[in-house]
Amino acid sequence: MRFELSIINGKTVFDIVRDRRAECIRIVREAYLAHADGHSVNPDSYFLRFRDKPDCRIIALPAYLGDGFGVAGLKWIASYPVNTQRGFPRASAVLVLNDYDTGYPFALLESSIISAARTAASAALAADWLSRRARRAHSLGIVGTGFIARYVYDFLVDTGWEIEEVRLYDQSPRESEKFRSTACRLDQHRAVTVVPDVAALLRACDLIVFTTVASTPHIADPALFEHNPLVLHISLRDLAPEILLRSQNVVDDVEHVMKANTSPHLAEQKSGSRSFVTGTLADVILGRRSVDRSRTTIFSPFGMGILDLAVGKWVYDQAVADGRDLRLSDFFYDTVR
Repeated sequence: MRFELSIINGKTVFDIVRDRRAECIRIVREAYLAHADGHSVNPDSYFLRFRDKPDCRIIALPAYLGDGFGVAGLKWIASYPVNTQRGFPRASAVLVLNDYDTGYPFALLESSIISAARTAASAALAADWLSRRARRAHSLGIVGTGFIARYVYDFLVDTGWEIEEVRLYDQSPRESEKFRSTACRLDQHRAVTVVPDVAALLRACDLIVFTTVASTPHIADPALFEHNPLVLHISLRDLAPEILLRSQNVVDDVEHVMKANTSPHLAEQKSGSRSFVTGTLADVILGRRSVDRSRTTIFSPFGMGILDLAVGKWVYDQAVADGRDLRLSDFFYDTVR
């Protein structure tokens, strides 16, 4: 028997995601619902760390997703923060997709874009449901203006969000200026402003996105959220536990997010329980839980391997249908038992 392997490069992944953002969000929604119904296996991620590079890591995310997806696989993603000082993105990744029946890999995809797309699609999906499908923000604040922030911004704007103002903050003002000039659609907003003070941004914005590389909380004052914004806490470690304990909290998976000293994990340790969590995003979509928009709502997604599989399989299907994959028929050589 011959087993073919498709290789799908970053340009193909980029084009498919760019042209079909709403469909990508739908795929992420279906993956969340399949997971909520028990049609998945999503083990803990494995972190490979280095003694002489304490800020660097390579992470393995294995997973299986059924309920119409029928695929297993592994994302292997490296995070090297120093890369940004060299002028290229922090993360690089590949995704391997395995056939559920035979276990044989059938696709290898460039996955830094898939990882960013599934993260942004998850954020946009949460913003939609946690705002009661309003898709409107007076002021969007982005804290950390890097690669992931660009994808979140694109997913919001390209799926119909009306955003009057955008405020940008990064520890490097140069990065915020670059984001303003290269990523923002200036004609679609009344104003796009780089701000020097993160506290001022938080007070002014009703939709806030955290996409930093923070390893410990750096926002500690609950008063900054007294106006009850919707917070997409994508980078997971920006907020002190006191802020979460005073807010409504929605996560992607309760068990997964309560580890590795994420802000929800710190809040659990401080409070001694998980009662501060309202529920999962799937609970909200299915009507099992609801959010009170008269209170601050925080979405903290740990990032699940099943989402990489779902988006990766969708990209694979599109690439094959368009004839844009590189097909290797002899990658597996000795296949006669």
